[in-house]
Amino acid sequence: MPQAKKAGEAGARKKKTYTAQFKFDRVVDILKGGNAAEIARKYDVNPNLLYLWRDQLAERGVKAFENSPDQALGELKTKVARLEQMLGRKEVELNLLKNFSDFYSSQNTP
Repeated sequence: MPQAKKAGEAGARKKKTYTAQFKFDRVVDILKGGNAAEIARKYDVNPNLLYLWRDQLAERGVKAFENSPDQALGELKTKVARLEQMLGRKEVELNLLKNFSDFYSSQNTP
């Protein structure tokens, strides 16, 4: 069974994010009588996502698409943690390369 790619790996799918305005506009397109499948193709969105947004709008109004400050903060913390991890890996790689370079230069020095 193939393993799922992790975020940051080559070939991993990046999660798309949409603004509240984009979501609202697409739902309005549907409510004006637009075909969900055509709208989905036009904007490269899954039709099921359009229906989900429509239902959210019906339940909670425009606030359904707004990010809460807590949610935005959580997303930023996750991003910072991921970037710190990447930086740490790069520091380790750099130190290894420096050590190899020092080792080989000392071997070649008479």
